[in-house]
Amino acid sequence: MQLTEDDYLWFADRALDGMATILTDLGDDRANRRPPLPGANTPFAIVTHCLGVLEFWVGALVAGRVVERDRAAEFTASGPVAGLVERVVAAKARLRADLAVADPAAPPRGEVPEKYRGTPAARTQGGVLQHVYEELAQHHGQLELTRDVLM
Repeated sequence: MQLTEDDYLWFADRALDGMATILTDLGDDRANRRPPLPGANTPFAIVTHCLGVLEFWVGALVAGRVVERDRAAEFTASGPVAGLVERVVAAKARLRADLAVADPAAPPRGEVPEKYRGTPAARTQGGVLQHVYEELAQHHGQLELTRDVLM
């Protein structure tokens, strides 16, 4: 089985564009509001986390860039929706550039977090990319539910 770069981008873009649309529909106030559920995150934090996932997993482990990530800060992030949507657009462009240097059968170009060692997400760059899509898809769904609760 072979998934083309264009196919991968179609799925990733669909999740990222859906997140950007939800943020825009919610507006600044609701996008920065935590729903009244135990352990819930704000929509702004969920999308910020997804951008952190892209930057670390694709940027560092596929493209080989040095990435400084503060994962904990992703979940407390807040701010204007317009700026975050601009970051989503920039992340999509960076994803395209990173995929251009990807070697799906090669090992990751950096150290995979301990939690994922020994899993398919740690074996190859293709596994890394599958994990990234897994994260984007699940958080897009989480964001849809969060929107519904906040509306």
